[in-house]
Amino acid sequence: MKKTTKIAIFENKEIRRHWDDIKEEWYFSVVDIIEVLAGTDRPRKYWDDLKRKLIQEGSQLSDKIGQLKMIASDGKYYLTDVLDTENILRLIQSIPSPKAEPFKLWLARVGYERLEETADPEIGIHRALKTYLKKGYSQSWINQRLKSIEIRNLLTDEWENRGVKEGIGFAILTDEITQAWTGLTTKQYKNLKGLKKESLRDNMTNLELVLNMLAETATTEIHKKDDSQGISKLKSDAHVGGNIAGGARKKLEKRLGKSIITSQRFLKNKEEKKRLK
Repeated sequence: MKKTTKIAIFENKEIRRHWDDIKEEWYFSVVDIIEVLAGTDRPRKYWDDLKRKLIQEGSQLSDKIGQLKMIASDGKYYLTDVLDTENILRLIQSIPSPKAEPFKLWLARVGYERLEETADPEIGIHRALKTYLKKGYSQSWINQRLKSIEIRNLLTDEWENRGVKEGIGFAILTDEITQAWTGLTTKQYKNLKGLKKESLRDNMTNLELVLNMLAETATTEIHKKDDSQGISKLKSDAHVGGNIAGGARKKLEKRLGKSIITSQRFLKNKEEKKRLK
């Protein structure tokens, strides 16, 4: 079952979701939606209590809950309770929230946008461009970011075609590339930037994005040249690809006299600028 993992944004809050190509359905993380609607900083506790209540009431919703591996704040994938769009709408009825109606409209729009993007993938690119512009990113950074998405998709397609499933396998290979070119694990890199759920790539500088793209492009080309198969060989390729970018990073750092790997992150800098105004 082929699924596409994406992050959706509702009122600046991230909501994890999976697209199932076979069923043509979005599956959303229940705890992410509860965090948004209930305004709680303990969404898992809220969901556990609500789930027990639904079971006691004999609600059929409890039978519709599925589980998919989704990325967590530590960069690893864990089984997460999910519901499709129809049952998310039923869940909303059980959560008293002034955001319920706006969220329903958002949910409907998300579904429609997916149909548009399936018919014309270029629409998705333009939509991503507008989203980044609204967040305040520069045009030059956005161009790099969109290119990095294309390169990442080419790499993950290679991984899938060579026997690695999305989830823990992708995380292992990504971590190998990251550590080889930065000297940090993905988790350490996110900690350096003070990130939790936020996207690491969305908080990279132009130079960090360029070197990450070099690492991933090199890895993709090595996979193709060697016709690599299986996690062990792919991990070895990832290390080599990452090292190529790592060597470029070290040479440039020596020339510039400063580290390219930085704690700088977009959202934090933007908030600080707002406070100074």
